[in-house]
Amino acid sequence: MKRIALFLATNLAIMLVLSLSVRLLGVDQYLTTKGINYGMLLVFAAVMGFGGAFISLLLSKTIAKWSTGAEVIAQPRTADEAWLVETVRQLSEKAGLPMPEVAIYEGEPNAFATGASKSSSLVAVSTGLLQTMSRRQVEAVLAHEVAHIANGDMVTLTLIQGVVNTFVVFLARIAAYAVDSFFRKDDEESTGPGIGYMVASIVFEILFGVVASMIVMYFSRQREFRADAGAAKLLGSKQPMIEALQVLGGMQAGDLPKNIAVAGISGSGMLKLFSSHPPLEQRIATLQQSR
Repeated sequence: MKRIALFLATNLAIMLVLSLSVRLLGVDQYLTTKGINYGMLLVFAAVMGFGGAFISLLLSKTIAKWSTGAEVIAQPRTADEAWLVETVRQLSEKAGLPMPEVAIYEGEPNAFATGASKSSSLVAVSTGLLQTMSRRQVEAVLAHEVAHIANGDMVTLTLIQGVVNTFVVFLARIAAYAVDSFFRKDDEESTGPGIGYMVASIVFEILFGVVASMIVMYFSRQREFRADAGAAKLLGSKQPMIEALQVLGGMQAGDLPKNIAVAGISGSGMLKLFSSHPPLEQRIATLQQSR
């Protein structure tokens, strides 16, 4: 319930900020008596598309901590915590990265990396992962997450999300205006788009949003292959990563909050096209075939 409330509150706050932004910029008046001002609509769509994506990125680390209850290890209290921090430190140095924050959260086996930049990142692992994997396998998972940071995957996916969001907003409103104009063509008293335009724009945003989601998830799956390969490079061997994926394949991975689900070591989707992660079997096969 806490996760749902936080997700809804965050998205509501983002929408309020974006609505205020387009109002202050004056680009929310893209509908005129002569039709659509396409230049203004494009700016409106870009603010809504990129704005939401980048605000989410900037808040990603804070929201991840709140939604999972992850506790950052400021000062290791146990030998396991000390090993965890030192392992992340060594992997980060190999990858040429500043030291990320390291955290542990209660939950089923999973791990994730997030943050707005390489210099402000977080690597978190669940208690379930630490309890069910050997240190060799946990190290592979940590290397995978560090590789995500080194590859700049969080920023890359945000840019892709921003682009597709922009086109969704832009095209949905053009399509909605065309539909509304078709049904109003015989109405001589009509002075502009009405309720039909509003309803159609929502419908088209949903339809185009489904396609956009497939595009974003495709890129998300590709970055998992790159992170697996990155982990193998950091460790000097692909076998630990293969072993870790095999262990994950034999257990039920823990669910992550929707806002950070794509950042997890393992994920799923109802359909392959909407899954943020490739099947574990495919990831293992790809690693085995790599040089």
